[in-house]
Amino acid sequence: MMRKKLSRRALLRGAGAAVALPFLDAMTPAFASTTPDAAPRRMGYVYVPNGIDMKSWNPTYSGALDALPRVLKPMEPHKQEMTLLANLTSNAGRAWLDGAGDHGRCCGAYLTGVHVRKSAVDIQAGVSADQIVANQVGEHTRFPSLELGLEDARQAGNCDSGYSCAYTNNMAWRSETSPMPPTLNPRDVFERLFGKDAHLTPEQRAQRARFRSSILDFVSADTRSLQRELGPTDKRKLDEYLSSIRSIEQQLEKAEFENAEIDPGLDKPYGVPADFAEHFRLMTDMLTVALQSDMTRVFTFLVTREGSSRPYREIGIPDGHHPLTHHRNQDDWIEKVIRINTYHMEQFSAWIEKLKSIEEGDGSLLDNSMIVYGAGLSDGNMHLHHDLPTMIVGRGGGTIKPGRRIVHRRETPLANLHLSLMNRMGVEIDNFADSTGRLGGLDLS
Repeated sequence: MMRKKLSRRALLRGAGAAVALPFLDAMTPAFASTTPDAAPRRMGYVYVPNGIDMKSWNPTYSGALDALPRVLKPMEPHKQEMTLLANLTSNAGRAWLDGAGDHGRCCGAYLTGVHVRKSAVDIQAGVSADQIVANQVGEHTRFPSLELGLEDARQAGNCDSGYSCAYTNNMAWRSETSPMPPTLNPRDVFERLFGKDAHLTPEQRAQRARFRSSILDFVSADTRSLQRELGPTDKRKLDEYLSSIRSIEQQLEKAEFENAEIDPGLDKPYGVPADFAEHFRLMTDMLTVALQSDMTRVFTFLVTREGSSRPYREIGIPDGHHPLTHHRNQDDWIEKVIRINTYHMEQFSAWIEKLKSIEEGDGSLLDNSMIVYGAGLSDGNMHLHHDLPTMIVGRGGGTIKPGRRIVHRRETPLANLHLSLMNRMGVEIDNFADSTGRLGGLDLS
């Protein structure tokens, strides 16, 4: 009863640095005065390119989840936290009127529900669902939204025009002509989240570079002071949270050291790990910190750009992803596509495990989240835009009943899903893009 009451916006402060705190039990009294929920809801989209082998994605049943197909197999430990949705369609991604090609359309339309088109003057899309939510709930957080990614077509040399790059590289759109490019470099994400270098004096910045001090060193006095006021559970939560930040710093230092050994003739962004899994882990570790400390409640994560021809030599596949998806039903090519799809899912599953492990209120960080994993194409060989691979992970703060596969009527608009999630985030609108209503079957009832 005598525990210290903390504001949800409390920070650890030091010489030119500030670190946001995770949700602690000591914050409940202060936070409960402004909202009936013990913790905020989060909404995010993780997008994978080039479609997915649907025979290895779709179970042969509906209802309670049982055995999972091959691509989804890594999610077995999280079966009770996931909801599979069948027969959702992105009609705006289809080839009608003009446009930016199938890969440009499917990515540009994924969150906007708008048929993106080639313009002689400028790119044209629409306001994306994530940004509609960010505009409403963003005032409560440091960042209205975060946009992350792992590959840029211009760096990969696979971009033939400005509008094509804009569509294949961006999920989030602030306005019809204003995409929000994802941040690709882990160091840039870290600096943005903690903003330490922006606050340091030139002398402090030089000292930091010489001694490679951790940001946690700058707030150590404030940390010790706070820990004396916390109960055992909150102390453990704080220790785990700060340890995760230090782990990210160590991973960044390792990646930057390894990059220093690379031939400078190679076009490699500073601080970006060469290994896909390591890059994915670094980005999601930082995203976890941002969600845990309520720096943001909305995010998009582009797992390589749409139309990516990235090879996956780390799993023995030197061929480009996109060319492999045009397999013409050759079994060996299909097998490689399935292996890439599964490799992506393995990384995602490891991140979900981390979100499940973080206690928050009466549940976990994952319980208070709605994370959509999916693609803007189903069959990459034929460029199909119906029955898109779509999965929600999380319970949306107790508003979603997971552990099921829900088969909707054919040609159900993907916009119905966006509308349903927007409503759960507090955006009270009745229509979005080509929606025909809220998506049925998600509620607890």
